[in-house]
Amino acid sequence: MIITKQKPISAIIETITGYKNIFITGCGSCATLCKSGGEEEVAQMEADLKAKGFHITGSTVIDEACHVLLTKRAYRELSSNIKKSDAILVMACGAGVQASRLATDIPVIPALDTLFLGNTMRFGVFEQYCSMCGDCVLATTDGICPVTRCPKGLLNGPCGGVDNDGMCEVDRSRKCAWIEIYEALKKRGQVDRMKNIIPPKDHSKGSHPSSLDVKVRKGNAE
Repeated sequence: MIITKQKPISAIIETITGYKNIFITGCGSCATLCKSGGEEEVAQMEADLKAKGFHITGSTVIDEACHVLLTKRAYRELSSNIKKSDAILVMACGAGVQASRLATDIPVIPALDTLFLGNTMRFGVFEQYCSMCGDCVLATTDGICPVTRCPKGLLNGPCGGVDNDGMCEVDRSRKCAWIEIYEALKKRGQVDRMKNIIPPKDHSKGSHPSSLDVKVRKGNAE
């Protein structure tokens, strides 16, 4: 899940100053679960902007705001509202903002800050466990990502700063990721795996910009 938070309303007002008629787009997926861009937040944004003197031409919450085809379809269905708008305020992640940009020539303004790819721990609580590096080492580290969960991103650890209680020197409230890896491997009787040095990552696999074209092959998955 892409974790987002709403920008301060003062910052949003600053970015849409100069535009009078505003259309608001929310996201029914990640931003809804983050309470940053769902139905409730879109309704509140409408009220806040009206109170500041803006005219709201309409709003929509797209199932997946990052889905370009869904966004284009939603904007076609609401074309009469869109045409009356000076700008579109998007309450979704950066990918959602850029999907709107591909779906219209009207200026697109982000209302949220995109933070990280997160795991949902419980409702409203998220943790970053993956950095989408394109070169996964989880098979070696028993499913615990040192790239993300170690503040230093150490591929071989722990570092010399871990304390006697196994806590991270950067954040004493968190256990060292490499101590967690050690304990997990110890339970499986596989501690010797830590003697295998993980080579430097191939950062070209996580280079920007990236794309993926998935080809479905019948009867032969490769």
